[in-house]
Amino acid sequence: MFKDKPNHELCVWALFLFGLIGIPVLYFSGAISIDMVNRLGQILAFAIVAIGLDLIWGYCGVLSLCQAFFFALGGYAMGMYLAHHGGQGGALDKAGWDIPACLYVVSSEAPGDAMLPWFWKPFYSLPVTLVLGLLIPGLVAAVIGYFGFRSRVRGVYFAILTQAITVAALLVFELSNMKLCGTTGLTTFSTIAGFDYLSDGVRFSLYLISLVCLIGVYCLCRFLVGTRLGRVLVAVRDDETNLRFFGYKPYMFKTFVFVLAAALAGLGGMLYAPQVTIINPDYMTPKWSILIVIWVAVGGRGTLSGAVLGALGVNLVYTFLTTRLPEAWPFVQGLLFVGVVLLFPKGIAGLLDLFRFKRLAKRTSEA
Repeated sequence: MFKDKPNHELCVWALFLFGLIGIPVLYFSGAISIDMVNRLGQILAFAIVAIGLDLIWGYCGVLSLCQAFFFALGGYAMGMYLAHHGGQGGALDKAGWDIPACLYVVSSEAPGDAMLPWFWKPFYSLPVTLVLGLLIPGLVAAVIGYFGFRSRVRGVYFAILTQAITVAALLVFELSNMKLCGTTGLTTFSTIAGFDYLSDGVRFSLYLISLVCLIGVYCLCRFLVGTRLGRVLVAVRDDETNLRFFGYKPYMFKTFVFVLAAALAGLGGMLYAPQVTIINPDYMTPKWSILIVIWVAVGGRGTLSGAVLGALGVNLVYTFLTTRLPEAWPFVQGLLFVGVVLLFPKGIAGLLDLFRFKRLAKRTSEA
C-alpha cells in the first residue's frame, strides 16, 4: 500500500504511528512529562488548521489570511462551553442561569441586573458546542467566499480582504460590551464533559483525541484531492479563466473548499482551547495568520502532508528555542520564510522527494 507513496507521505504516516504508539510509551515510562504531551496536542491542533489552508491555498491557489479568525471562532465556541462549567466566581441571573466567572468579572451591569447573554446559552451543551464550533466558521466563510469569489476577487486582493476581516473581528471581540470577555478572553475552566479539567488523564486524552482527529482530517482531505473535485481545484488554481469557458463555475468550488478549510480551522480551535486553558482575541492578530502560512510554506504547499510536517516542525523548533534561547526565534522565523522563498520553494516535502529522486537515479545508473 505504501510502496508507491512519496517520501513526505511516508514520513507523515510514520509520525502518526509514532504519535499513537511511541508517545504513549514514552509518557507512561516517564521519559516525557504530561506538559510535553499537552504541548504536542496543541501542535496537532495547529496541524489541522494547516491542512485546511493547504486545501484552499495549495490546491485551489487562493491565499486566505483569515484562517486564524476561523480558528479563534472554534476556540471561542469550546471556551464558552468550558467557561459554563468553570468553577466558582460567577452569579445566577434573574432567569436562574449561572453566569460564567470570566464573563461576570467583565460585566458592566450591576450584580442584581446581570443577565446571561442569549448567545451563550447554546454552548452549555457539549454536543451543540461541537456542532456550532464547525458550523459558525463554515457559515462565516460561506458568506465571505460567496460574495468575494462571485465578485471575482482574486490573488493579493482576496488575501488583503480576508486579513482586513480578521482585524475587524479582532477589534469587535476586544470590546467588553460584546459579552465575550474582552481582551482578557475566556478562562476559569475546571471540568470538561464532567471530568477534572487539569488531571493528567484528561490532558492525555485530549492529546489522543487531537491525534485521531488529525489522522481523520488528513485521510478525508487526501481522499477529496484524489477525486474529480481535487482535479477541478487544481484546474481552478492553474487556469481559472479557461475552466470557466468549459462551463464550470469556479466560484462555487472555491467557496466549497473555503468553507471546508474554515470548518477544519474551527475544529483545530476547539481542540486547542482546552489544552491551552485560555482563548482570547490575540489569536486573531495578523501574526497568527502569517504563522499558519509559514507552516504550510515550510512544509510544502499542495501536498497536505507538507502542511502536517510544516506545522509540527516549525512549532517543535519554536518550543525548543523559546525554552532555551527565546531571543533567537524571530531570526529563525525570518530565515525560514526567506529560505522557503529563495532556496526550497517546495518546502520539506520537496526536499524529501528530491532525496528519493537522487536515490532512484543512483540505482538506475548502477543498473
